[in-house]
Amino acid sequence: MTGTAAIEAVALGKRFGRRGGWALRDCAFRLPTGRVCAVVGPNGAGKSTLLALTAGLLAPSEGELSVLGDRPGAARERVSYVAQDKPLYPQLTVAETLRMGADLNTDRWDASVAERIVADGDLNPKAGIRALSGGQRTRVALALALAKRPELLLLDEPMADLDPLARHQMMGLLMAQAAESGTTIVMSSHVVAELEDSCDHLLLIGDGKVRIAGEIDDLLAAHRRVSAPA
Repeated sequence: MTGTAAIEAVALGKRFGRRGGWALRDCAFRLPTGRVCAVVGPNGAGKSTLLALTAGLLAPSEGELSVLGDRPGAARERVSYVAQDKPLYPQLTVAETLRMGADLNTDRWDASVAERIVADGDLNPKAGIRALSGGQRTRVALALALAKRPELLLLDEPMADLDPLARHQMMGLLMAQAAESGTTIVMSSHVVAELEDSCDHLLLIGDGKVRIAGEIDDLLAAHRRVSAPA
């Protein structure tokens, strides 16, 4: 694998168990750095598996995967990952959660980013995580992820539990992060309309395989929709 890429896959596959089915098979794509990439496809297509592989939480069953020019696990310090269920410690407060993030990321932590995201959501720093709504937990998870100042940000269905206004605010925050810091952002969703106005790169996954990959403008120029009267 050569050249600068945020993520690059060659014949990538993931199988769960010796007799289990393939969640991903023979996937090949290259995502340049500095892009905002939409990973779309129906539920069960393999989107979450791909993000977990990229984050270094799963090991490929076959093929190769490079993240920021290195093995996924080796690049972990430069990558932030927000899983679909937004796992946080329920016994901690918001402030304690951010303090934990700072302690775990001493070389990269930007406390002002985390504090701003929490404040913009009118969250009480003393509030317990278990008392927060789904949308509020999403905001705390994004605060942790962005305050790490990642080179690559992986988001699995990030807006699923946000109301329309909060979704708009969070998308604006992510776009500002991409513009200011050059962060590569990869967001999965099964709702294409949720990402179409914000992303410049597309990765379409179906039945565990990459069906389309590339710059959205190039893909639109190369495809036409043809309709005819019934």
